[in-house]
Amino acid sequence: MKKIIRFSKFFLPAAIISAIIAIAGIAGYFSLGGFNLGVDFRAGLIQEVQFAPTAFRLTYNGPGIASVSLSRTGLDIVISGAGLEERTHRFPFISYPTQGDLARGLRAVEGIGVSEAAPGSVNSAWFIQSAQSSPRLEAVTPFIVHYLPPDAMPVLIEDVRASLLPLGTVSVQELGIRSERRFMIRMEDSELDSVRGVPAEKIIASLENTFGQGEVAVTRSDYVGSRFSKHLTDQVGVLLTFTLLLMLIYMTIRFKLQYAIGAVLGIMYDGIVIVAFVVWSRMEFNTTTIAAILTILGYSSNNTIVVFDRIRENRRIFPDDAYVDVLNRSLTGTLGRTIITSVTTMLAVLSLFIFTTGSMKDFALALLVGLTSGVYTTMFIASGFVYLWEKQKVKRTKRKLVPSSAKA
Repeated sequence: MKKIIRFSKFFLPAAIISAIIAIAGIAGYFSLGGFNLGVDFRAGLIQEVQFAPTAFRLTYNGPGIASVSLSRTGLDIVISGAGLEERTHRFPFISYPTQGDLARGLRAVEGIGVSEAAPGSVNSAWFIQSAQSSPRLEAVTPFIVHYLPPDAMPVLIEDVRASLLPLGTVSVQELGIRSERRFMIRMEDSELDSVRGVPAEKIIASLENTFGQGEVAVTRSDYVGSRFSKHLTDQVGVLLTFTLLLMLIYMTIRFKLQYAIGAVLGIMYDGIVIVAFVVWSRMEFNTTTIAAILTILGYSSNNTIVVFDRIRENRRIFPDDAYVDVLNRSLTGTLGRTIITSVTTMLAVLSLFIFTTGSMKDFALALLVGLTSGVYTTMFIASGFVYLWEKQKVKRTKRKLVPSSAKA
């Protein structure tokens, strides 16, 4: 017979540890000034920039409308318009390995103008498109392409912050690996009013004053209004509350009230663990973090349902056994399945964590913490609560069975 692990012995220590973690998370929230809110929850301007020199500029002064698209594999130009047959000119980098080769190919297209700012030997695979460039080519406003060689010297975050000091309080965060020279710059609504002119342009101008003209590529630029950020914050609270309510109703229908409350307490604790981790690690709290929390709640709920199904099954198979024995037998029986599924999922999430950057890396890290917490809460929090409920239920039943004369 398979050895039964006495999980019930660890219910009390687990409850104490869980309380400590919850208190630490709450204490961290207030002592560290709350979450490190992302731009989704904080009104203001956000720009992601990459320090990369300008490679060349494209213009178009011909019939019809020309649009350009740049990808990792090549550059395409589409010319269309009234009375014109749509033409697509493709320039795959495998056929145009250097900037010089690409420039000669582009100049062969009628109306296309190419102004090179870098040596012709620049590798085409190094090209980066600026988000400030419109995909529609014009005669006056050029389409700017930047490049970043793999041996480029890293840019220090301290130098970026120093260059933005004239604009007031601007937060800077480094993205990805240092050799990519990518940064996220955020300016809150309260600071935008003090900047004369267009804040987005002022940020780029300040950076170019320090690092040189044409050395900054904008990869993303967003603005979130105060009304939108408040609406999004309210939606998050409603979404989480609605999720817990639906879980309570579903688990009550499928099992019993005590199982439903135990499951909800378990997934609430998973949420607290992730929130505590986000607070103490100062990870940016944004919509990606919300997605990670909801993913973990769903994963933990599924694991809890499997365990509760086994408990219900074993109660029918072993009706004469004490509830604590049924509980330990069920947890032992599902332990192998829990370990296998959790480790398999973690391997996939670990790949995301290793091979991605930015918000996706934070998402994977939050999932790794949540997956570990999900196993713990199923085995000790949700099951421990059900055990405590049943234990108190037995005590109440025994009191009712004791004759009133015996009580006297």
